[in-house]
Amino acid sequence: MEKIILYGSKYGSSRKYAEMLSASCNIKTISYEQASHLENMDKIIYIGSLYAGGVFGLSKFLRRFTIKDHQQFFLITVGLADPNIEENRIHLRQTLRKQYGHDFFERSNIFHLRGSIDYQQLSFKDKTLMTLLYKSLSKKPADRLSTEDRALIETYDKKVDFIDYDALRPIIREIQI
Repeated sequence: MEKIILYGSKYGSSRKYAEMLSASCNIKTISYEQASHLENMDKIIYIGSLYAGGVFGLSKFLRRFTIKDHQQFFLITVGLADPNIEENRIHLRQTLRKQYGHDFFERSNIFHLRGSIDYQQLSFKDKTLMTLLYKSLSKKPADRLSTEDRALIETYDKKVDFIDYDALRPIIREIQI
């Protein structure tokens, strides 16, 4: 059975998870940008950072490749919001369904992981976007903030690392089936 792990990572969290998953399952991992000749793959695992309202690189990947009927597709998102909080999980899934379509969503095995952020490492553009978002959220009444909003406010302008390699265990089990 042919498998491959692809990742879309802007600042490194998704790449770290991809490398750990690769080592744990003995599956080759590459950046989505290097992907080619996936027709013979039975399982395609895509690990992508949540970035600017989408999964980093996934739209570009899907424009280049069509997931075939015989292929299993695993989508693993990596973001700051805690996926163990139901409100966050629901929001993530609604966003994915809206962005990538009902059929893609239903065909995919979807998992969510937490990543990291270091504001000192952000590009000027990304730092500016985060500052604008922070200022906008700071003006909202506390009772109108989602748990995701509160997490962004609490971690703003800090270095935080929520990477948890143990969270890969259910994904590993599912991939090995």
